[in-house]
Amino acid sequence: MRHRKRTAKLGRTGEHRNRMLANLVCSLIRHRRVTTTLAKAKAARSVAEKIMTLAKSGTLHHRRLAAARLFQDEDAVRVLFNELAPTHRERNGGYTRVVKLQQRQGDAAAVAILEWVEPAAQAQTAAPEPTPEPKPSAAPST
Repeated sequence: MRHRKRTAKLGRTGEHRNRMLANLVCSLIRHRRVTTTLAKAKAARSVAEKIMTLAKSGTLHHRRLAAARLFQDEDAVRVLFNELAPTHRERNGGYTRVVKLQQRQGDAAAVAILEWVEPAAQAQTAAPEPTPEPKPSAAPST
């Protein structure tokens, strides 16, 4: 019986699963959103949340822990610590969201988007401001 067993095995061996989820999180860090199956998105969400928690502290020790979890992908670690972590500094968890999409055409697998939640400050500044109406130009009088 699998009572209280939370690990989603995803039909893979442990090492393959860890590498796949690390690769998915690296793609999430680089591109800010990834489209994948719902099961993989839910499994990668916990990895991404833990990595972001490490990045918020910003110490050398936590940078090395994150690099080890992402299998030494230094570009992803740099982007995570320098660009993403400062924007989520005030947030106490819930850094990612999973948005369900329609089923995939070929095998009818449930598909979802995994993306970072935008901080409140960025969401307010990202809203388009109303553009002022153009003033009518003065027609030449004849």
